[in-house]
Amino acid sequence: MDVLSDVLTALRTGRPHASRTHEQAPWGIRFPPSDGAGCHVLLEGSCWLLPARGEPIQLRIGDVVFVPHGAGYALADQPDSPLKDFRFDTAPAADAVAVQGPAIKLLCAAYYFDRSSSHPLLDDLPEVVHLSGRDPSLRAAIELLSDELTEPRAGSSAILTGLVDMLLMFVLRAWFAGERATDGWATVLADPALMAALRGIHGNPQHPWTVAELATLSGMSRASFAKRFTSAVGRTPLGYLTWWRMTLTARRLHDSDVPLRTIAAQTGYGTEFALAKAFKREYGVAPGEYRRSRLTA
Repeated sequence: MDVLSDVLTALRTGRPHASRTHEQAPWGIRFPPSDGAGCHVLLEGSCWLLPARGEPIQLRIGDVVFVPHGAGYALADQPDSPLKDFRFDTAPAADAVAVQGPAIKLLCAAYYFDRSSSHPLLDDLPEVVHLSGRDPSLRAAIELLSDELTEPRAGSSAILTGLVDMLLMFVLRAWFAGERATDGWATVLADPALMAALRGIHGNPQHPWTVAELATLSGMSRASFAKRFTSAVGRTPLGYLTWWRMTLTARRLHDSDVPLRTIAAQTGYGTEFALAKAFKREYGVAPGEYRRSRLTA
């Protein structure tokens, strides 16, 4: 069980998209707050990222920025350039070129997350993840995505979805492996003992796990494991187990018409009544109401 992939799959909604755009100075694009997360790669030239909080960040060729929390931000050729609001309905298609003879080239991707069920893995990320793009795997993902956007061919629609997902995975992998990320989930993903317990929870959420069983998976004493897990993950072991079960329930209510009793069996609850009670405590609404509201949305 790959915990990082599992978490992103459970929290992602909708379909990611990407474009390769050209801009000519002066230019500026303002991205409003949303449920989305933006990722941008500077292919040619230089520009600035203007976060909602903090100082402008200058980007150079090869730099990658990921804005994970849905906060508003902007991209511009200079920090003081006029900004125009981004509008999805007028955004270039995946294979479009906005302006010929550009000063810069950008590869842009967008992802959507269920913000009602945030995960500490994403919560731990800073407002802006800024990478140099020197990681070989990340560079390869960028080149593949850029090539596919430049020259769409048969199967491009399916390929692009996979490549955009791959780009996000390599961005997160590079960040969590970097020297700047030295606590929280950066340490969890690099800790074989904690990962053994998390793989148990993610791989078999219907099992009636106890702290003692999870500690055994980790090869630690019960007390040492509970303290280490809670400190690094941000939840107690059983608190995380409950949270993960509720996240899976929300995902299945959102994506399918599977009966609640089936979901209850899949997530370790003896009855649909027990699951409904736990779900309402976590989300504030009954499962049926949650499913109806998501279908309407």
